[in-house]
Amino acid sequence: MQIDDRKMQVLLNIVETYINTGEPVGSKCVANMLDNKVSPATVRNDMAGLFDMGLLEQPHTSAGRMPSHLGYRTYVDNLMQTEELSDKDICRFDALFNIRNPDPDKLLQDAASIIAGITNCAAFSSTNTPRSVKVKKIEILAAGRTTVIMILMASSGVIKNKVCRVDFEVTEQILKFFKAFCNSVLVGKSIKDISDSFLNSVAISLGEYSRVFTPLISGISELCKEIADGQYYVAGLNNLLAYDELSPMAYELFGLLNRKKDMQEIIDSCHGEAELMIGKENKRMELTAASVFVKKYHIGDHSSGAVGIVSPMRVDYSKIIPYLDYFSDRLSKLLSDVYEE
Repeated sequence: MQIDDRKMQVLLNIVETYINTGEPVGSKCVANMLDNKVSPATVRNDMAGLFDMGLLEQPHTSAGRMPSHLGYRTYVDNLMQTEELSDKDICRFDALFNIRNPDPDKLLQDAASIIAGITNCAAFSSTNTPRSVKVKKIEILAAGRTTVIMILMASSGVIKNKVCRVDFEVTEQILKFFKAFCNSVLVGKSIKDISDSFLNSVAISLGEYSRVFTPLISGISELCKEIADGQYYVAGLNNLLAYDELSPMAYELFGLLNRKKDMQEIIDSCHGEAELMIGKENKRMELTAASVFVKKYHIGDHSSGAVGIVSPMRVDYSKIIPYLDYFSDRLSKLLSDVYEE
């Protein structure tokens, strides 16, 4: 699609004005922004051309124009000047990550809340578990006479724990035996390969002790499944109620954002490190009036999940994109440090 420089400038002014005001933009307003180098009549012709190309929309016959999803896409790809984070923004983000002994799951949950608060949009964070993620270590601690705490650490840095009740009195010797057994059998094995059938075979190998240790083996099964399924957190849904353009689909949109499986499918469909889907570029009907930003984060060399934002199409892309980029990079570093420790 070839667009001459003047039409590009007209589109730039319409998009940025509409983002700031939420009101359709008229030709006279655009002409003023161009320092009256062209007349309102010429601008009207340019706007009509942009409308015919599908880059602008006209909500009412007598109204000005507003960007379509194609107009926003052209703006983001060709016209937008990304803003650098200010020192104040950087200090604010860094302060949020100044956490001693962070829990990875709590950190991801907090990440969604923090991003939602800064952007005034809905935000989400998720973990994914590739087959390369393995059991790193298993700890078993006494928590009572017949209660133990099981802790499973994965190579991705994820740590899960579970309280289990047993039918025998917990002793140091029993804990030492079962811990050594579990680590010898499970450490180094892919989380996704630890199925119920595999653990049944592990239980059988315990012989006469298999029935005694069944609750603990079941606990390990649940921890592995929890890690394999990944986590998903969403925050800031009420922020979206402030945007009138999202109101008609608010019920459906909220439902989608609360469904982990559906949102994970959207995240998994993003093949690059970062992706922005604007309006009708989204395959889900619930998102056709929204923009979805997804940025993947890493733990070490592994892509371990994503953070993202759901906003109206009328959003300041020049700020949102660097916010999410910086936040994801800091999250990757902190989680990698936790993993190394």
